[in-house]
Amino acid sequence: MFGIDRQVYYRSIKRIKLRRTLAEQVVELVKEQRRAQPRLGTRKLYHILNLNLKALKVGRDKFFNILKANHLLIKPKRSYHLTTWSHHRFRKHPNLIKELNIKRPEQVWVSDITYIGKREKPCYLSLITDAYSKKIMGYEVSDSLSTQGCINALKMAHKNRVFRTEPLIHHSDRGIQYCSDEYQYFLKKCSLKCSMTQNSDPYENAVAERINGILKQEFRIDAYHLELYLMKKLVAEIINKYNQIRPHCSNYMLTPDQMHLQRSIKMKTYKTKNRSNSEVTSV
Repeated sequence: MFGIDRQVYYRSIKRIKLRRTLAEQVVELVKEQRRAQPRLGTRKLYHILNLNLKALKVGRDKFFNILKANHLLIKPKRSYHLTTWSHHRFRKHPNLIKELNIKRPEQVWVSDITYIGKREKPCYLSLITDAYSKKIMGYEVSDSLSTQGCINALKMAHKNRVFRTEPLIHHSDRGIQYCSDEYQYFLKKCSLKCSMTQNSDPYENAVAERINGILKQEFRIDAYHLELYLMKKLVAEIINKYNQIRPHCSNYMLTPDQMHLQRSIKMKTYKTKNRSNSEVTSV
């Protein structure tokens, strides 16, 4: 009556139902992963779910389209808080890693402090990260910007070292916490060479800045308003997930833990975009 073959009509209805069923299966797989990592990116989801998606005959483009249609793509959140004060009397050290080719884990550690609280309950997270593997080696959550929080993170990192006999450089910004006598004393005690950024260019501490962004954008550590002891537990759980189960693009989709236990893979470099220096840099 409408000029459409009966078989064509029912086949089209069947195809629509099959597509909806397939999309529902994919969405359920994604939601299962995001229960543990709520803002895990689409490329990493595709890597984790690769075998399941192959069984469903879903390729990369179809996977992206399904997530887009179901509003499951992640929009990055941009935020910035200044936690570095470098106008102080303490000694500032040169940048030892600017031209350094990083080839192994525990060759360079990068450190930074990031703000994760609110004005009513301020919290600061001190991190020590391995530049090669992107593994968070040590951390401390505190309610102030005191040097002790950074020292506690460094003590944890030193305790978690795997390759203790090899030389190691500690790289940071020129914040007063890292330049202080107490922190410098502990660096010498652990036989760590001290390196610091020379300018305000974030690319001089790119790995540390990137890890801060991952923890805030994907794991939303700055979205919680909890007491300090609860924030400590929350951050510990999140960092365990980051180190153990989250694939890292800079690690060729290996987790930081997996990357840290080998040294045959060449470290990816960061592009020096919007800089006067057009060369790539290791960190």
